Amino acid sequence: MLRFRALALAVSVLAACCPPLVPVGPPGATASAAVDARRQQLRDLLAENWEWFLRVTPDAASGLGDPRYNDRWGDYSDAGNRRELGEMRGFLARLTAIDTTGFPHQEQLNKAVLARRLQMAVDAERFEGWLMPITQYSGAHIDLPQEMVTFPFATVKDYDDYLARLHGLPKVLADLTACMRTGLGKGLVPPRILLARVATQAEDIATPASGASPFAAPLDKFPPAVPEADRARLRAAIAAAIRDEVAPAYVRFAAFVRADYEPHGRAEVGEWALPLGVARYQLEIAASTTTTMTADEIHALGLREVARIEAEMLKTAKTLGSPDLASFAAAIAKDPARHFHSRAEVLARYRAYIDAIYPKLPALFGTLPKATLEVAAVEPFAEEGASAAAYLQGAPDGSRPGRVMINTGAFESRTVLSVETTAYHEGVPGHHMQIAIAQEITGLPPVRQHAYFTAYTEGWALYAERLGEELGLYQDPYSYYGHLQDEMLRAIRLVVDTGLHAKHWSRQQVVDFFHAHSTSDEVEVQSETDRYIADPGQALGYKVGQLKLLALREKATQALGAKFDLRAFHDLILGSGALPLDVLEEQVDAWIAAQPARP
Repeated sequence: MLRFRALALAVSVLAACCPPLVPVGPPGATASAAVDARRQQLRDLLAENWEWFLRVTPDAASGLGDPRYNDRWGDYSDAGNRRELGEMRGFLARLTAIDTTGFPHQEQLNKAVLARRLQMAVDAERFEGWLMPITQYSGAHIDLPQEMVTFPFATVKDYDDYLARLHGLPKVLADLTACMRTGLGKGLVPPRILLARVATQAEDIATPASGASPFAAPLDKFPPAVPEADRARLRAAIAAAIRDEVAPAYVRFAAFVRADYEPHGRAEVGEWALPLGVARYQLEIAASTTTTMTADEIHALGLREVARIEAEMLKTAKTLGSPDLASFAAAIAKDPARHFHSRAEVLARYRAYIDAIYPKLPALFGTLPKATLEVAAVEPFAEEGASAAAYLQGAPDGSRPGRVMINTGAFESRTVLSVETTAYHEGVPGHHMQIAIAQEITGLPPVRQHAYFTAYTEGWALYAERLGEELGLYQDPYSYYGHLQDEMLRAIRLVVDTGLHAKHWSRQQVVDFFHAHSTSDEVEVQSETDRYIADPGQALGYKVGQLKLLALREKATQALGAKFDLRAFHDLILGSGALPLDVLEEQVDAWIAAQPARP
């Protein structure tokens, strides 16, 4: 999964279907003056919208390596959210008015992608999601300190900009609090079961057990470009801002959540219990899968996939001496060799698998990413709510590498089985390869280079796990079992996410389904269950996307026969940035049609 979904969703929260693309002549054909004028109009609007996006989401701009807004945060207030939605409606109206007849295919696609982003935001406005802005899994209260890893600390100005952000942080938390109070009055509040952890997270950030605020990390080491005199000034000013402004703001926020918000958290965990809950969830399904599938269709698909993968898991367990999955799980639980023994070991295992797969990639890909990749640990204050691993994209200019962020907390309770498959998912050939290549494509506008669609992006990463089999990896049968177990996790998600939010399942029903059909660690079962409660629909895109990619590959294989080139197919899939699944299928169909006739 991606580390900062707020950034991903901000740049590409898009609707489920796309305006039809108009066939055009050869790319080199001379366009009329009228067509040229309309093409320029579209280019100008794309550029204007991107500049607007960077301005209203300055933390995303920082993450993308644009330093112009490093001294501020976005507007988290109710009024700010409504104003920005009004501006999106204006962009959408202007975009819709542009006739793309006669445009090159990729330029028609540029319009379609931006239109989806804007339309989905407009469609979601009636659900007022910004009035329910935090869970233990995501929200500005934990995003802000985590985003320090994307902030440049190379010059005096960088530190002064950071100091300005610290001064502005109390307003962010105050605006969040005001939105949450308004949401309470409208029945928009997360489940109570999640909120106690939010208060604890804020308390831990305000008064960390180590005594060192995560916001003070930039003071640990100054770069050479910062003179000694400035270091003394900045050290004192930043420490004072943390002590006198940031920490008290977090204390106030935690107190509000603990005393005034958590007690009013809703008892039912499913989104169906919210105002407009059924329509809200269907929109989230569309956003996550970029399909028109219903909750019932996804639930049934999940049950079929669970049965298929469970049979393969049982076959593998039997080869390892266990007659059934329950006894296999019991044996794993008692086997010290299948568990971590230190935080350092967790990181070392991930690094070893990522390092080993790099030399094998040219067998499956013609284009490889230039951006480098690191493995790092999730911050201690975020461990409890974090997934086992997540990818944090690097800066487009290469100044910051991509990172696979690993949760090393509770390491003794986690098994090593799924490390290999997760390394391929989060690193290469998964998220890092797809996202880095997209950032490095020349000729695409930024909205395309940095687009995110859950079904495409997470579907690719899950598809990438299976590529490990084709490269002759998963030599350890326990590691192969972990690979199957992680695919089972994604199939279970289809069942339990729809169960929670459309079929009125309880939290315990989800936990019971996990235990009945997987051998996942208890810590993973519990955290995954709460993740689906906190983020409805998001987890559906993984399996839906993977199955579509496999289906497209099979379609191309059947159509082209011996002329099918897997390296060319992968380069095609990755060569236009993230796309909705229906648009991706159009791309594949066009590629098949352009190949020489099958003998």
